Amino acid sequence: MDPPDHYRPLLTPAAMRAAEAAHFAAGGDSFALMQLAAVDVARTVGQYLEASGNARGRVLVVAGPGNNGGDGLAAAHFLETAGHRVSVVGLPPEGGWRGDAGRARALWGGEVLPPDAPWPEADLVVDALFGIGLMRDLDGPAAAIVERINASGATVFAADLPSGVCAETGAIRGVAVRADATFAFHAMKPGHMLLPGTLHCGHIFVTDLGLPPTATDVHANGPGLWHLPEPGPGAHKYARGAALVWSGPELATGASRLAAQAALRAGAGAVTLVGDAAALRVHAAQLTAVMLQEGDAAALAQALCDPRVTAVCVGPGAGAHARAAAEAALRSGRAVVLDADALTAFAGEVDALAQLVCAEDRPVVLTPHDGEYARLFAPGEGSRLVRARAAAAATGAVVILKGTDGVVAAPDGRAAIATNATPWLATAGSGDVLAGFATGLLAQRMPGFEAAAAASWLHGAIGTLLGPGLVAEDLLQHGPFRMTWDRAQGRRPGEA
Repeated sequence: MDPPDHYRPLLTPAAMRAAEAAHFAAGGDSFALMQLAAVDVARTVGQYLEASGNARGRVLVVAGPGNNGGDGLAAAHFLETAGHRVSVVGLPPEGGWRGDAGRARALWGGEVLPPDAPWPEADLVVDALFGIGLMRDLDGPAAAIVERINASGATVFAADLPSGVCAETGAIRGVAVRADATFAFHAMKPGHMLLPGTLHCGHIFVTDLGLPPTATDVHANGPGLWHLPEPGPGAHKYARGAALVWSGPELATGASRLAAQAALRAGAGAVTLVGDAAALRVHAAQLTAVMLQEGDAAALAQALCDPRVTAVCVGPGAGAHARAAAEAALRSGRAVVLDADALTAFAGEVDALAQLVCAEDRPVVLTPHDGEYARLFAPGEGSRLVRARAAAAATGAVVILKGTDGVVAAPDGRAAIATNATPWLATAGSGDVLAGFATGLLAQRMPGFEAAAAASWLHGAIGTLLGPGLVAEDLLQHGPFRMTWDRAQGRRPGEA
């Protein structure tokens, strides 16, 4: 797989089949395409065995009943031709392989062992049982084969997708192969990125089949999908954008303080916390660069009339007045981030929220975790990608559905799936920092989807860099943030 900074198009199974159909309609040879995939599998397997000091290692190919099995049979032929010791176990369809898979079976002239026979010992197993076309839970002989692969102790490379992983959703269809590496043919699929499927894929190689680039509105998140704003030579603080953050009550100031500091760190030129006097006294003891303004939700609405203000965040630690503050923010015409309490305040009232979102022409970003999503939208069905896109369509807002396989979705159908999130980010205050990053980028007039995707990527990249022991405040340190920002912009750390 390319370095984690590089974003990738993700194709659903339907989009992949359409890309193949267009290629075939233009005169492309389907069997030649199968052989290209098989050659790449054989070459990469051979390189892996050689690098591990076992150049003539024993390879077992497990071939399923469809074209994924054909990929495996052709790979077995090319591996044997290259001098490897190859055995094949097959689960052929009734009447034997046909079409391109039948031609691949003829190419592999060797024995095909039945699944219930003793399997030869192998250093590496190629899983070519089922690919992106799997539409059912595995059971019977197929499930038994998967269990034998997982129990083999051998290195496992999966052709297209580990058998049993749904290419569309990442769900496990009964049981799934646990691969050390996976070949994604032509393009990665959502199932390569979404939990729990991504945990079964290991390292992902994208195999170039020579197909033309395929248009898609779903990508793996990363630089290239967006570009971070940077100030010009004549910039002043208000030219960089000013953000307001709603504070919430005296005994719950930490979340809004993290969000305000994160907005400032992400590049907003000026950030102000708005709240009651008691809360601001707590903030004043701990803040320097973030400004403070006393007031209730009505005062927030008045402050948002300042033409220099470009973005507002409501929700982190917002407390009992979250709904009033969120409504003031949404009516202001400024870019808005709603998180935490502001989302819960609209629980069961998606239509009311959507009316407020769509009443003004400016970006709105919602940042729910799974619990907040369920309270606002009901639990929903389908993958995280499906649910995030449904929420964006229902509200007219950009939605960051947070998690290790976090999804950013726009109302127009665009979506980005996290490539770099880490479970070390599962710590109190982490989500408040993410909301602040998004606010700071919106304050600099980044479009909503791009700001949300960039904030999500920065959050994940800094968390991965910091690793074990991180707490939310660590995400605001200048050193890690600067290193990550430079990486996103394609510069060496510290390079101007």
